[in-house]
Amino acid sequence: MELRQLRYFVTIVDEGGFTRAAERLHLTQPGLSTQLRQLERELGQRLLDRGARTVTLTEVGAAVLEHARAALAAADRIGDTVGEFTGLLRGQVRLGMISGAASEVFDVAGVLADFYHDHPQVGISLTEDTAERMLAEVEHGELDIALTGLTGAPIASGIGLHVILHTALVAAVARDAPVDPAESAGTIALRALADRRLICLTRGTGLRGIFERSCAAADFTPNIAFEAAAPPLLLELAARGLGTAIVPALTPAEADAFGVRSLEIVDPTIHGRLALAWRTDPPPSPAAKVLLGQLRIAFGAAVER
Repeated sequence: MELRQLRYFVTIVDEGGFTRAAERLHLTQPGLSTQLRQLERELGQRLLDRGARTVTLTEVGAAVLEHARAALAAADRIGDTVGEFTGLLRGQVRLGMISGAASEVFDVAGVLADFYHDHPQVGISLTEDTAERMLAEVEHGELDIALTGLTGAPIASGIGLHVILHTALVAAVARDAPVDPAESAGTIALRALADRRLICLTRGTGLRGIFERSCAAADFTPNIAFEAAAPPLLLELAARGLGTAIVPALTPAEADAFGVRSLEIVDPTIHGRLALAWRTDPPPSPAAKVLLGQLRIAFGAAVER
């Protein structure tokens, strides 16, 4: 039995068939089939049931798959360990990021460019997703690092956090909207939002999670009339009088540029947090550990907004 045969077997399962697996492995389909049959002969058992269009695991194959993945992971760790001693990083780092996180304050592209120039043997994948999904993917080992909002839900054990931004949530209304006497001081009580049409980030985002938990604690369900993935769109909708947008804190210049008035939410105040998240058990690969260190240095201590 050879390690490459186990890798072929795992790839066939992951890709759902021989055709896509052969493309991913840069092999011919007949050659890949021959390698799998050889592995099955050595084991004395069929690992896959081959259908006309799909393949499914046999009972033996399902049992072998877990050990095959573990063997491949162990082999990768051996290569990583050698790389640490030689100073040559290899492998793949999977980074997740919430939409809109890359900015002048958080120069993700700059950090990734510097890392790639220093370690060209490391592949980097970058995806955008919601906070809830990314935290779950970090927990299950599907992402190495996530730049994510925190939803207020308990964080699973075995996940490390480095908070890089604290931001207050505010209510933004159209600049020419009538001013309620309760808003004259530039604030609005959380409970006063119960009767408003609200414009919020989508479910699964950190700020949406924090806001909904705060509303539940205040004993009401928010009336979400519109939702979108990017705060600028929420502000544009609010500026056109479609509702009250719940967004991160705005500077006076930002509020003026979008044509809105910003009201600080009080009783209680609500704060969102942006953080780097990674698995601590098992620890990150050497490549992920280096990139994580560079991200933490680049973004520094938590910024208050």
